[in-house]
Amino acid sequence: MAPEFPYLDEHAVFRFPPAEEAVLPGIVAAGGNLSPGMLLSAYRQGIFPWYGRGEPILWWSPDPRFVLFPEELHVSQSLKKRLRHETYRVAFDTHFEEIITACGQVPRPGQDGTWITPEIVAGYLELHRLGYAHSAESYIEGRLVGGLYGVALGSIFFGESMFSWEPDASKVAFVRLVELLKSYEVTLIDCQVYTPHLERFGAREIPRSEFLALLAAGVGSSTRRGRWS
Repeated sequence: MAPEFPYLDEHAVFRFPPAEEAVLPGIVAAGGNLSPGMLLSAYRQGIFPWYGRGEPILWWSPDPRFVLFPEELHVSQSLKKRLRHETYRVAFDTHFEEIITACGQVPRPGQDGTWITPEIVAGYLELHRLGYAHSAESYIEGRLVGGLYGVALGSIFFGESMFSWEPDASKVAFVRLVELLKSYEVTLIDCQVYTPHLERFGAREIPRSEFLALLAAGVGSSTRRGRWS
């Protein structure tokens, strides 16, 4: 039996194979665990975990990379109207566990199940406790109805997943999050892989080589840790 992969704390550095050597459709490595050092090392190298139940942990770096530059955010007229009416109250880092759990429960078109396994939930909860993972949340009369979560390192925000139980709830949370990220001088939002939903917000594909260059410049900045507001 192979020895268990060691737990890596937030200060540990794990060197993945170079992202440029990922095999199609973008897999860099398999195995390991979701300890803080493993996850943070992956993000700093342009890699993220994505796998299904019963599979080994797969580490990805797709080419091209789907990103949003905060200054290129596009908000539709209908969404601007909803924002003006303040249909939803938006908060940050108030109920992170509820957000990631809900993201794993919402059915996705074309997907038989969720990639947000209990192992994923536990790994990102620890990153949240350490001040690296954050959530944006939409509420109606105190009831959570939508939101998203991701990881912040330096001037980069790595978006992970979002959900809505009411119309536009996650969209409103996303716009308010981008506004907050602008105030925090975040230069790039990593959306990972193409979705038409985020394309409507202005996200676009760039070559992986360009993404890795922007990443190298961004993760060297100071990371704003702790609860956001």
